[in-house]
Amino acid sequence: MYISEIRTKAPADERMPLERKFYDTLEKLKIPYEQVDNDPASSMEECAEVDKAIGTEIRKNVFLCNQKKTTFFLLMPADKAFDTSSFSKKLGVSHMSFAPPEKMLEHLGTTPGSASVAGLLTDEDDYVQVIIDKEVAEGEWFGCNPGINTSHLKFKTKDLLQKYLPAIHHRARIVDL
Repeated sequence: MYISEIRTKAPADERMPLERKFYDTLEKLKIPYEQVDNDPASSMEECAEVDKAIGTEIRKNVFLCNQKKTTFFLLMPADKAFDTSSFSKKLGVSHMSFAPPEKMLEHLGTTPGSASVAGLLTDEDDYVQVIIDKEVAEGEWFGCNPGINTSHLKFKTKDLLQKYLPAIHHRARIVDL
């Protein structure tokens, strides 16, 4: 798998609009990051190679919805077994399931395999609730993609929680999964 050298500035070449907007937002908020480009990372196994390159775990992001597809959740669990049924009960939402691709595109501006906190930039009406596993929230680093799985970056988790999310009018609900 191809993985570029680590950069600390946004790539200068042509990028998709969401990716460019994410880098611009991080720079505007003065959030330092390390970034790599890579071959498409469609599985967590492929992300493990990227993890090694940038020195932190790329967090799996799961886009979920209620049965009526009216409430949406971007979940960032730690690397452990995840059960939608028990998670649904914990949040008090019945019949939670994976959101359909068209809803992901509508609310996060991206497609399956690329769900990320970057997509919250397109959620201007605040439809998406951010749920972060306590273990992830307590980690020093947060690894994610910028809305496309051919690039990944890491930055401080405290910058995610204290700078990025508040700046885009989202709050994280921390849950012990």
